[in-house]
Amino acid sequence: MDVAILLGIGLLTGVTTVLFGFGGGFAAVPVVVWTDAALGADAMRVATATSAVVMVVNAAFATTVTARPVLGALRGSTGLLLPLAVGATAGAFVTRLAPPVLVRWLFVAYVAITIVDLLLRPGFLRPRAPIEEPADGPRPLPAVLGAPIGAVAAFLGVGGSVMTVPAMRRAGHTMRVASALANPLTLAIALPATAVSLCGAALPASASAHVHLVGLVDAGAAAALLAGALPVIGVLRRRPPRIPDRIHAWAYIGLLTVVVAAMLLSGVSW
Repeated sequence: MDVAILLGIGLLTGVTTVLFGFGGGFAAVPVVVWTDAALGADAMRVATATSAVVMVVNAAFATTVTARPVLGALRGSTGLLLPLAVGATAGAFVTRLAPPVLVRWLFVAYVAITIVDLLLRPGFLRPRAPIEEPADGPRPLPAVLGAPIGAVAAFLGVGGSVMTVPAMRRAGHTMRVASALANPLTLAIALPATAVSLCGAALPASASAHVHLVGLVDAGAAAALLAGALPVIGVLRRRPPRIPDRIHAWAYIGLLTVVVAAMLLSGVSW
């Protein structure tokens, strides 16, 4: 039953990776906490580390199967990558010291503020000018944004698309392109976060006897999540659904709303 649920959540993360640039943290962390509940308080640490690995693989695969003309729209924003990685490294170290309850409520607060911002401020649902496929038109994201985006994303345990997709949308990209470009940026954040997790102290042997851990990563859960996600990413990247841009933007906000509601209603402590 656990494997079936993990496969199903993996399928969901594959869909959100392609359509919204979310690499898996939103859905993967709660389900891994539930699967590894026998680890007690350590389940949260294992879930966060496992989610980071899933995000790395999903984002890397989604990037490799994305059309090169779409990735070309990232030209001019490549200066973000190193600051994203540096910020993510710092954020991943800090989150190991922070109380899980604090991280959870900061996560909820940040996503809730983002939803309000997307609804009220022009540029996401109501672009200032008609959005076209990017050529030279959309503005590159400033490199100065890299470090804070990376730090916040790694600290909260997400890949960064909550910040990068709205920013690229307001820079002039369609939702389809903004979501696709979130994957290489997520990779720059998730790689150092994964390295920090793998270097974390291992759990006592008695606590992790029923879980196959590599560092703090539940290898079995990660494999099941990826088995569900990767085929979906491959199919949807080759045959992307045609979603009107405005509906795509509303769906993004709807997904964020569901995530906040789930966090408020669940008993899972991030």
